[in-house]
Amino acid sequence: MRDVTQCAVLGAGVIGASWTALFLASGRSVAVYDPVEGAEAAVRAYVERAWPTMAALGLTERGDPGRVTFHGSAAEAVEGAGFVQENVPERVAVKHATFAEIEPVLAPGAVVASSASGLTLGQMQEGWRAPGRFILGHPFNPPHLIPLVELMANERTEDGVLEASEAFYADVGKVTIRVKREVPGHVANRLQAAVWREAIHLVQSGVASVGDVDKAMSAGPGLRWAAMGPTTLFGLGAGPGGLQAFCDHFAETFNGWWDDLGQPKLDAETTRLLVEGLEEANAGQSVEELSARRDAMILAMRQALAGVQSA
Repeated sequence: MRDVTQCAVLGAGVIGASWTALFLASGRSVAVYDPVEGAEAAVRAYVERAWPTMAALGLTERGDPGRVTFHGSAAEAVEGAGFVQENVPERVAVKHATFAEIEPVLAPGAVVASSASGLTLGQMQEGWRAPGRFILGHPFNPPHLIPLVELMANERTEDGVLEASEAFYADVGKVTIRVKREVPGHVANRLQAAVWREAIHLVQSGVASVGDVDKAMSAGPGLRWAAMGPTTLFGLGAGPGGLQAFCDHFAETFNGWWDDLGQPKLDAETTRLLVEGLEEANAGQSVEELSARRDAMILAMRQALAGVQSA
């Protein structure tokens, strides 16, 4: 799969456009399909905006942003592609229709990976006559900037497809994990859902404002979690005794905290509370301004971490 020279991207919203930019940066040609009017102009503009960031990360040395083509159907886009990233709307019927269209014309040995976050691999496999070369390849937004891809295969997947996909994603600069069992939301989305649930509870119960809860995360555990995961970090928290010593010391503390965690729901009143709190915290900054700031900070962190990892 490292030798794949042609990719296809089906569905070119924010996720698909970001995948397009990343695959182009890796030196591959990309065939795009999206029926939405104006999709071609939007994708070209996205690639242009993303290119300097990818260049700063050292991802564009083989790339050519001009090697992108746009097609009138999903079947046309996948012809000759060795790797297909599917990002069509997350409705089972739409997914299945797309798979039925492309399956007869896929190149021998081609892999199709779905970016789906809410559907399971098993649900999507039902849209294939032979799902052996179809896997879950769920990114974190935006894919050209956030390295994570969550991969899943199962007993219906052909031998070697998961390993080949890992090699392909590594070649375009991604970090992969394997999801071993189907659960809604996979891994990373469930982690962030758990944290956001408690963030909402803290706001609802009057402990802190939306802005201060966000600050507590970005200026506190968020910085540590950008370097290492929570279990690894807690394993460092008790010195030479490691995780065993940490758990021995803090078991009752954490059990008490877990018992006190909230169970909020995103109803109309909760949504209003969050929206008003975020508007106050953002102090008039636009979505575009905040997005650019987010991307600049993530770029800086990745550059800094790369320097530490290579030292």
